[in-house]
Amino acid sequence: MSSRNGSPTERPTPNPEQSPAQRTYSRWASLVVLCAGTLMTILDGNIVTVAMPAIQSDLGFSAPGLAWVVNAYLIPFGGLLLLVGRLGDLVGRKRMFVAGLVVFTVASVLCGVATSQGMLIAARALQGVGGAMTSAVVLGMLVALFPEPREQAKAIAVFSAVGAAGGALGTFLGGALTQALNWHWIFLINLPIGIVAWIAALRILAPDRGAGLGKGADYPGAALVTGALMLTVYAIVGAGERGLGTTLTLGAVSVALFVAFTLRQARAARPLLRLRLFRSRLLTGANGVQILMVAAMYGFQYIGALYIQRVLGFSELMTGTAFLPAPVLIGVLMLGLSARTIGRFGPYRVLLAGLVLISAGMALLARVPADGSYVVDVLPALLLLSTGFAAAMPAVTGLAMSGALEEDAGLASGLFSTTQVVGGSLGLAALTTLAASRTDGLVDGGATLATATADGYRLAFAVGTGIALAGLALAAAVLRPGREPSTEPVKAEAQERVQLR
Repeated sequence: MSSRNGSPTERPTPNPEQSPAQRTYSRWASLVVLCAGTLMTILDGNIVTVAMPAIQSDLGFSAPGLAWVVNAYLIPFGGLLLLVGRLGDLVGRKRMFVAGLVVFTVASVLCGVATSQGMLIAARALQGVGGAMTSAVVLGMLVALFPEPREQAKAIAVFSAVGAAGGALGTFLGGALTQALNWHWIFLINLPIGIVAWIAALRILAPDRGAGLGKGADYPGAALVTGALMLTVYAIVGAGERGLGTTLTLGAVSVALFVAFTLRQARAARPLLRLRLFRSRLLTGANGVQILMVAAMYGFQYIGALYIQRVLGFSELMTGTAFLPAPVLIGVLMLGLSARTIGRFGPYRVLLAGLVLISAGMALLARVPADGSYVVDVLPALLLLSTGFAAAMPAVTGLAMSGALEEDAGLASGLFSTTQVVGGSLGLAALTTLAASRTDGLVDGGATLATATADGYRLAFAVGTGIALAGLALAAAVLRPGREPSTEPVKAEAQERVQLR
């Protein structure tokens, strides 16, 4: 088995005193614990969306600044996945998972008691660190627990179902808790889940032995890529409030950091991200498509919730209920039809069909009026987007992983998770900034707030449509079935490296 960074790792050692039935129970109980820890991070990615207007009203966020309630979580989460995945290999994945639960739970409490913008954003950033610590090692632990292909497929199906259920539950709970109590409780709900998951993890998860910290990790590389990601989003979020020169300067610095990270990875003895991965057309292309697809989808989730609340006048609970069809439909389609559809038509065709549906859904939203209706103007687009995402996501995942060598499967998985978070963060930052700038400009020109707000959201959805279409064009051009460039030189390089060890 390979670790997230392609290095050999040990599976948890079975207890010889346990019967086969006891070992089976222990493995499935461990899966429940891993799902519970993951559920918290999924809940947190969705539960905050519906509460945004209440948070803005209570703490006085500006429209661009409000996006940092989400971005402050996403950026450390995405930027640290590769590093903490490597650290999990070194110190043991159970230790990393348990420590992540503690960090995430403590940060959730700090978010729940926050009384200022700075305190909430700082606590959200700490949540992102804890989320990365738990999420980066879960897949490796799951595969080690279920090495047999049929059981592994079942376990992954359960894990995926929890993800879909967490999305539905998060949006609904965000509305219910905010309306029934207040927005603070959307974070405090993580406290009992975190305590139970922490105790269960200590008691149920089998210990594993890491390779040891002496093997090292690329800490400078992690600092460079995390700084580059954070600065990029900061430049986009504040573009409407700063001059063009300042924004371009920040962008240039972020590009310089990415270049420095690339040079570091090319020369480091133990790089965080081996650059030879990008020789694969499928892996590189699929990650690029995912960034664009997730950027459009995450922008829809955030701005769609604001449109339903601020333009259509829905309460928090009604908004959460209005979003329930999306994650439920995604979960049902992913578990019930995705594998069979991809098996019949191939991942390339299924991906293109999904991206067409996503583009069509975003195009429908680009027409939403100020006096719109949920059933007429939102629900059809919601169903198109959900169906498209359910088709496209498994297909693009399969294409990405098929482009990696076996020894790089763990690292490829970490890269795929990272680009997913990066796409969501950048999409959210860009679309919210565009919407806010258009709204402010129209209000200054004498338009009513309702009309200006709807027009700002239409612009964001129109740009989101362009992003989805760009993903479709990239997929059609790069991922078309054909002979993947030979991996023999890469395999030879890998064998030579093993021999040198």
